[in-house]
Amino acid sequence: MSILRNRFSIALLSLAILAMALSSCNDTEKTGWEFAPNMYNSRAYEAQTQFRENNINPHGMNMRMPVEGTIARRNFNTAIVQEDGSILNDLMIYDLDKDSLAWASTNLLNPLPWSENVEDEGKVLYERNCMHCHGVKGAGDGKVAAVYKGVPNYASDALSTISGGHIFHVITFGKGRMWPHAAQVTTEERWKIVHYVQRLQLGI
Repeated sequence: MSILRNRFSIALLSLAILAMALSSCNDTEKTGWEFAPNMYNSRAYEAQTQFRENNINPHGMNMRMPVEGTIARRNFNTAIVQEDGSILNDLMIYDLDKDSLAWASTNLLNPLPWSENVEDEGKVLYERNCMHCHGVKGAGDGKVAAVYKGVPNYASDALSTISGGHIFHVITFGKGRMWPHAAQVTTEERWKIVHYVQRLQLGI
């Protein structure tokens, strides 16, 4: 009797699972049952996700409209004070993607005129963001490189002549085992790092 009862329970459970599976297929807006819903959809309001109506913000959206007077990035000029005191205005907006390395290597020029001050700032940024992998002199011997193999030497024959545009693109989008760093350093800071890396390319 107990065997029949167990078989009946298993059959009933199987039918219930099948019914849930079939019903979930009919509703394309629902993913079905979730083991831990808060791992799939955050309980907090997050600007980049929207899976339910937000009863606090206008229009039921998590994303808020820009405040009055906000300047779009493409209309924002970067003002760069040069050594002679004059100001260079550059938008520093580039229509690049991760597959445009060859184009950037040939066509992208550093908008920041070289100066000792700019290179010194580039050195500080390099030490904060790059030295742990690339090493003090860019020889690919940083502490991370001891474990994370494949970090190149800037002064090597293969890299000593690459252009500033190439370096900027690699910092922005990454290459090989190097990850993108666009979120860590601004466009202007990347160009300052380029100036310092080009110093390291000389091996001095």
